[in-house]
Amino acid sequence: MRLYFIALQFLTIIPLPFRVRCYEKDLGRAMAFFPLAGLTIGLLLVGVDFVACRLFPRPVTDLLLLATLAAVTGALHLDGLADVCDGLAARGGRERFLAVMKDSRTGAVGVVGLVLGLMLKYEVLLQVPGDKKWGALLLFPMLARYGQVQSTVGARSARQDGLGAAFVASAGSFQLLVAMVAALPLSWLILGVQGLWPFLAVFLLTCFLRWWFHRRLGGVTGDVIGCISELNEITCLLVLVMSSRV
Repeated sequence: MRLYFIALQFLTIIPLPFRVRCYEKDLGRAMAFFPLAGLTIGLLLVGVDFVACRLFPRPVTDLLLLATLAAVTGALHLDGLADVCDGLAARGGRERFLAVMKDSRTGAVGVVGLVLGLMLKYEVLLQVPGDKKWGALLLFPMLARYGQVQSTVGARSARQDGLGAAFVASAGSFQLLVAMVAALPLSWLILGVQGLWPFLAVFLLTCFLRWWFHRRLGGVTGDVIGCISELNEITCLLVLVMSSRV
């Protein structure tokens, strides 16, 4: 349970009523519990939806849900999305890309990428059928956190320092196996067969993006992992909407 609470502390700003000791190697080991921490975030979103939908129309409620998600995660992965967009827009090679991502300032392209990502996530969430909404709220944070594990384990670190390097160095195949064993059955339990398609989409997209960043940067960074997580959240919701229509 200690590793679960470490995962929850890293992925959220939820205060715990007790102190949890965390050593450097615990960061990677805690990745095994990232899907469960994502499911915890999803449960919080379901609770917010339960209250908000009785007070506000659906568009306002869904906007509040995304605001809650950004707040409870400290916008950690949104920052990664913006930084990667800035890096993609920078002219130059690998070193230039990495330098731009490390800059604390957000450029115009980063702002555009961030706004478009949030708008797309909001519009897709709005299209999720009402009878599948709670399932979607549980599923997309969980699968996105599973994708973080997949994008980290076995990857190379594009930098020698930073949180990304710490996770890459200490997370192994066991953490990926545990995360997958948790995420796949939970996807089926939450939405049945319809929950397996988002898992497959997240798996394939993460494989592709990890390959691309290895080719472009020689590995992954914390910003890259955060960006992949945001794209996986959007992808999960897109697949749910598409499968519902089909």
